[in-house]
Amino acid sequence: MAASAIVGTVLRPTAKIGAVGPRYVLEEVVPKQFGDWKLQRQAVTQVINPQTQELLDQLYGQVLTRTYVDPNGYEIMLSLAYGDDQRGGLKAHVHKPEICYPAQGFTVDAETEADIATPFGRIAARRLNTSRGQRKEPVSYWVVMSGTGVSFGHTVKQRMVEIRLALTGQVPDGLLFRVSSLDDTPTHAFERQDAFVSDLMKALGPTDRGRLGGLVAPS
Repeated sequence: MAASAIVGTVLRPTAKIGAVGPRYVLEEVVPKQFGDWKLQRQAVTQVINPQTQELLDQLYGQVLTRTYVDPNGYEIMLSLAYGDDQRGGLKAHVHKPEICYPAQGFTVDAETEADIATPFGRIAARRLNTSRGQRKEPVSYWVVMSGTGVSFGHTVKQRMVEIRLALTGQVPDGLLFRVSSLDDTPTHAFERQDAFVSDLMKALGPTDRGRLGGLVAPS
């Protein structure tokens, strides 16, 4: 804590990682079709984002919500929230499913931790079983800070990332990645969500895999 306080006082990082190179645009980064998944252009399922657009813009700068469907008609709802300045605490906590789902009248029935397997490594994620009346919506999510997965219980790891970047004068960026689906069987929902995540990571280049999943290409 003392070291963190000293770094926070002495070092004043000014170079935003998200501002280096071409502007990072989620709408352009995330493909509309990959693997067995394609964008559901006329989706009627609501993606849960209770905050007003104005507040979301203040917190993150960019929010992307889409619904994808596979050949069997199974739908995955994707929500990404990205901010290029995450000093002093991941602002994504405002957008965390544990908060935004109950704000929409959902009950969080169970919380677990899981590693989502991809060809480029595992992503440490949190699982939630949520429900509102007849709507059962299992959720998987994680947080990435400057290419490092910090996920839940992230305070110490987040501060270490901040200190490491501060030593080079850099400002950390951050992203909350969330997928969910309407499914009465959580195990099935999580299997399909894992397949979706793996397919998406395979469709991304190394830089975008790092920013969205905290993953690096195998050596």
